[in-house]
Amino acid sequence: MAIAHRRAVVLVEGASDQRALEALAKRLGRDLSAEGVEIVPMGGSKNIRSSLARFGPRGLNVRLAGLCDAAEEGDFRRGLEWAGLGTDLSLADMEALGFYVCVEDLEDELIRSLGVAHVERIVAAQGDLASFRTLQKQPAWHGRPTAEQLRRFMGSGARRKIRYAPLLVDALDLANVPRPLESVLGRV
Repeated sequence: MAIAHRRAVVLVEGASDQRALEALAKRLGRDLSAEGVEIVPMGGSKNIRSSLARFGPRGLNVRLAGLCDAAEEGDFRRGLEWAGLGTDLSLADMEALGFYVCVEDLEDELIRSLGVAHVERIVAAQGDLASFRTLQKQPAWHGRPTAEQLRRFMGSGARRKIRYAPLLVDALDLANVPRPLESVLGRV
């Protein structure tokens, strides 16, 4: 997307977040490119400052929104404060700025919205059920809640998170979209 046509940027940690939000926007009938909205994967939460420097008030000054995992909330908070968007920001303050935090992470949000059984059916349809069952038998994961096992499974393996993110979004009931995902798209 040409810089001149960009009116809003959604900052996300990685490609799986980008793919999930793009899939959700499409399901909601939105053409983000035509709207001048770009979802930018930053390559990790530690890159929030450079992304805010590029797109924020000191840079291109476009409308900003963002999505992060709970473990990276502090990075986002400090980045927003560094960019001059507030001080001592609470979670509510961050949301008022358009930045939303997933309870654990994107996969947790999607698994809770879909339910474990539905996610297992998606894993089976992708031909990955045997690999998932192998993970469940590993001593470190045996006996843990299936939702935790699914999160670990999606986070392991080459590019699995990126592959599953749009598949899980495509399976969502649009009346039960995880709040952070729905909210961040609602901001742009």
